[in-house]
Amino acid sequence: PCSSRADIISTVEFNHTGELLATGDKGGRVVIFQREQESKNQVHRRGEYNVYSTFQSHEPEFDYLKSLEIEEKINKIRWLPQQNAAYFLLSTNDKTVKLWKVSERDKRPEGYNLKDEEGRLRDPATITTLRVPVLRPMDLMVEATPRRVFANAHTYHINSISVNSDYETYMSADDLRINLWNFEITNQSFNIVDIKPANMEELTEVITAAEFHPHHCNTFVYSSSKGTIRLCDMRASALCDRHTKFFEEPEDPSNRSFFSEIISSISDVKFSHSGRYIMTRDYLTVKVWDLNMENRPIETYQVHDYLRSKLCSLYENDCIFDKFECVWNGSDSVIMTGSYNNFFRMFDRNTKRDVTLEASRENSKPRAILKPRKVCVGGKRRKDEISVDSLDFSKKILHTAWHPSENIIAVAATNNLYIFQDKVN
Repeated sequence: PCSSRADIISTVEFNHTGELLATGDKGGRVVIFQREQESKNQVHRRGEYNVYSTFQSHEPEFDYLKSLEIEEKINKIRWLPQQNAAYFLLSTNDKTVKLWKVSERDKRPEGYNLKDEEGRLRDPATITTLRVPVLRPMDLMVEATPRRVFANAHTYHINSISVNSDYETYMSADDLRINLWNFEITNQSFNIVDIKPANMEELTEVITAAEFHPHHCNTFVYSSSKGTIRLCDMRASALCDRHTKFFEEPEDPSNRSFFSEIISSISDVKFSHSGRYIMTRDYLTVKVWDLNMENRPIETYQVHDYLRSKLCSLYENDCIFDKFECVWNGSDSVIMTGSYNNFFRMFDRNTKRDVTLEASRENSKPRAILKPRKVCVGGKRRKDEISVDSLDFSKKILHTAWHPSENIIAVAATNNLYIFQDKVN
């Protein structure tokens, strides 16, 4: 459908069971999809995802002190594990993190003493009997209510939020600082990383992403625009400016070019579910690091190496600054990340096989099987290949998500959300 800029999807996230899938967009809205329960008469139709709730999470604001407009765009969504019948999620724009409660209502109270059915106050003189209010069934309503607003703690733009495994705290990271919050306290956060130099002219790197370890509540990582990853331990000191581990791959001098620094900037960092590995995405590659080996990654996957010769034009059209995310499957055996032309890539860590798939309206009829795509560089092009020169750089897959336990993936292609799953025989 033709759409405005506000409909462009800016983040995608499954909850811990995979029953819900949330998207955020540039218009500050959050849309939650719920998986349909399998029906008895259609056993083969594993649950499809339908809209469950839509709400406006953030509004555009204006910072009068700095004369800056604050965009409503949702940068990240993170779910909290479900504790009761309600769902909770964190959403953030550039400046403010909000905790939302999403709950269902299918009953309403009736028979008040002091109010009539429309809610108007009754004249006390007319009240002669005492009524006991009752709960009556009503159509299911899904309500989203903001329970906490965590504001005024970031001078720079927030790029990451991550819920700690203690489920009591979370962190928010901007270009130069990382703050630790308690879910119950909104007017105070604790600064745990600050890389701002005393003189801003000496600034050489910024924080690009940060995430807590999935099991150890004292450990987190953050990545930088220089292509390095720092692992920090909050037990070591209150301010984690001194990292515990420092992951960096020495640069190959033969590959050195004007663009080396830009393309080595890390756009996403993710712990594996096991907590043993970290995955990072830079402009051309995805790397997997073992926490026990800091001097080089144990695996490097080329996402779109055919773009290496096109960096000049990608710099001119600003695409070289695109921030691609990366995700693990539920068992950490396959990784997925996006590319251009609505292509996304999957790498099987065990078989070392990889595939390029396309999320587009032409080939996305329900139950259609995705055909692998190939990009050819120069020379003769086969019938089913696409030339590197005809790739559409305005169609980019930056945001993807993988179901925590099944082979179901969500892929955001500009303003369309695609959900693919393994074919069922």
